[in-house]
Amino acid sequence: MPATSPQLLDAARGGDEAAFQQLVEAHRGELHAHCYRMLGSVHDAEDALQETLLRAWRSIGKFEGRSSVRSWLYTIATNTSLNAIEKRPKRVLPIDYGPPTDPHDGPGVPLTEAVLVEPYPDEPMGLADGFASPDARYELRESVELAFVAALQYLPPNQRAVLILREVLGFSAKEVAEALDTSVPSVNSALQRARAAVDERVPEQSQQATMRALGDEGVTQVVEAYVDAWQRSDIEAVVSMLSEDATFSMPPLASWFGPGRERIADFLGRYPLNGIWKWRNIRTRANGQEALAFYSWDPDEEAFIPFALNVLTLEGDKIHDVTAFITRSTEDPAPEVLARMPEQPFHEPRLAAAFGNFGLPDRLTD
Repeated sequence: MPATSPQLLDAARGGDEAAFQQLVEAHRGELHAHCYRMLGSVHDAEDALQETLLRAWRSIGKFEGRSSVRSWLYTIATNTSLNAIEKRPKRVLPIDYGPPTDPHDGPGVPLTEAVLVEPYPDEPMGLADGFASPDARYELRESVELAFVAALQYLPPNQRAVLILREVLGFSAKEVAEALDTSVPSVNSALQRARAAVDERVPEQSQQATMRALGDEGVTQVVEAYVDAWQRSDIEAVVSMLSEDATFSMPPLASWFGPGRERIADFLGRYPLNGIWKWRNIRTRANGQEALAFYSWDPDEEAFIPFALNVLTLEGDKIHDVTAFITRSTEDPAPEVLARMPEQPFHEPRLAAAFGNFGLPDRLTD
């Protein structure tokens, strides 16, 4: 007869590590997503999750059961993430870092990975149900969308924690106050300020709402038409699918192009769609959004190898933002070097973040 949760809890309290692992396993994915929202990085989220589970194991014997195991784990994960935030700068996207780039100036200099939001592979991380608690304001997939995660990083740490715990996970003000060792009035005040700040930075309509309005067939038509235009290096067709104030960015480069089709067309013609580079892609999902894993032809390898994970942000039936997380080295920022980026070697941490975490193949032969 399988052990019940109370039996597992009693065994874990008694020092049974296997029982502890079984007890926390059901929460691993959602805790990882929580740490990602707090930190904006899959790598940092993994570190925070491991530290959370270690702290939980060390203190399980003292857990009195006054709250649920899930709530207890979220308290540990939140405070672990808050400690991590104190040790590093906030993470942003290129469009939040500086002004747009003139396409004549080339792709621009790189930023350090420590200040950039990373893409999130939502499917393996416990978000398959798509919805949070009935008391939550945001759907789980909405809560990992790029714009939302980037907006969170601008909040003071405590406001960030309060917003996520209350509006994403649906914890009560009392539960949040206990988790953060503060008062209910303080939680309510922080929540009001956090809501206002986030609402200023995110679109009125989430990607989930946009994709529902288009329907699966409509989304597929947009993505496939965009892919077809890239395959033909048809710049006019590509930019016709962009919204009037579209942007194109390439983390970890500080550069971003736009807003608007003309600047993006100029950039595309000078670099990725200049006819020299050859592309293949795989459709996938990142941050609850449509994404395309782009592979560039390598004559030495005689294969298409990973270049960038392009996360698409839709606006109606147009593409409003393309955030292309590149995998190649940008150590030498000289324009002539960055202009030949598909020839540059892999940057292994970026390759892992943009392709490895998504289970994407390391090459395409056709």
